[in-house]
Amino acid sequence: MPFKKHSRQYDLVVFGATGYTGLLCAEHISIHFPTDLRWAIAGRSAEKLQNVINECKSLNPDRRPPAIEICNLNDADLGALAKKTFALITTVGPYAKYGEYAFKACAENGTHYFDCTGEAVWHMTMIKKYEATAKATGACLFPQAAIESAPSDLITFKLASVIKSELSAPVKDVVVSLHEIHGAPSGGTLHTLFSLFDVFHWKEVAKSHKPYALSPVQNTKRPPRPSLLSRLTGLHSIPNLGLLTTSITGGTDAAVVQRSWGLFKQEPSLQKHFHGPNFTYREFMRARNWLKGMAMHYGLVIGGLLLMFCPPLRTIMRKFVRQPGEGPSKEDQEKEYIQLRGVATPDIPTDTGKQALCKAEYRGGMYRLTAVLLCQGALTLLQDDLELKGGIYTPSCLGHGYIDRLNELGFKFETKIVDA
Repeated sequence: MPFKKHSRQYDLVVFGATGYTGLLCAEHISIHFPTDLRWAIAGRSAEKLQNVINECKSLNPDRRPPAIEICNLNDADLGALAKKTFALITTVGPYAKYGEYAFKACAENGTHYFDCTGEAVWHMTMIKKYEATAKATGACLFPQAAIESAPSDLITFKLASVIKSELSAPVKDVVVSLHEIHGAPSGGTLHTLFSLFDVFHWKEVAKSHKPYALSPVQNTKRPPRPSLLSRLTGLHSIPNLGLLTTSITGGTDAAVVQRSWGLFKQEPSLQKHFHGPNFTYREFMRARNWLKGMAMHYGLVIGGLLLMFCPPLRTIMRKFVRQPGEGPSKEDQEKEYIQLRGVATPDIPTDTGKQALCKAEYRGGMYRLTAVLLCQGALTLLQDDLELKGGIYTPSCLGHGYIDRLNELGFKFETKIVDA
């Protein structure tokens, strides 16, 4: 499939290519993208960028190597870089500290944008500052387009699609579970977590996790009220998912899924994907048993409070974890695995006893999956006619073509109608 025609020097630039996740993006492009891609890698060190080129060349000697762009973290350098490329992937974080330069540059210059942040509060801030600018320039920006929060958003999209096609109904309640995960966080992920409350007040973080905080329109429909036992233990029993507990990514992912609902309701070109007026969303993770599920719930509650209100603890923890740029070895990545499951109930007057079930899984490294999600998102924009006019979008706005690409590269989605 040919690339869209444009007048810029590059089709795609990877900013932060010398970092752990940025290198994986460059490697993915080298192996899987069409060979006529005009691309560049960007960062502060020419020597380190040349090392990335050498690594990519060893993976695919026959393709054209990327150009090198020296770019520092300032408005002038990022603005100049954004003007040169059709799309930009940035893996330079923590985004709360360093992400705004690239986001602003792309919004102002009509450059399409992807990142792998999990910082919903930063995402909310970027919407307030730059959505009007992006709509004016035609830039399509996709924050939280990787492990957080693309899988949850795409599972919800798949569930809604199968309910519409097979049950001829909108969607009511969606529940997603992080069902199984074997993997370790990179240094960048850990330092992002520790630095979030250095930049944002806890009240701002809490506000970004309120229902539909990122959505362009509000939804007054709320999820089913949990029982007293669930509120005390953090445990929930969901048909076809089993025993579930609190998820560390639940609030962050819900913010993006709910933004998708709002975009699908508001944007004319996306209204065919609208989930329905009574849509609700909840996210948990699987609990092995009651005891472990309660321990996970209270561990996250207490750990979160300590991170929010105890800066010395954050400082100490930074010294004992992986540093930015470090992550699992390639050998360890091969052993990693993630599986998510979701169920959705149709919004119809008479209970049919049916619901949709989706399973999504990937073998081969959480950060390799991040690279797949980011790069294939950019490729979808480069090749598909999406009718997106400009603004701040979510992964599911990329549509079925994006999911098809992910399936081909090992992120497998299986969706079906089952008994409730």
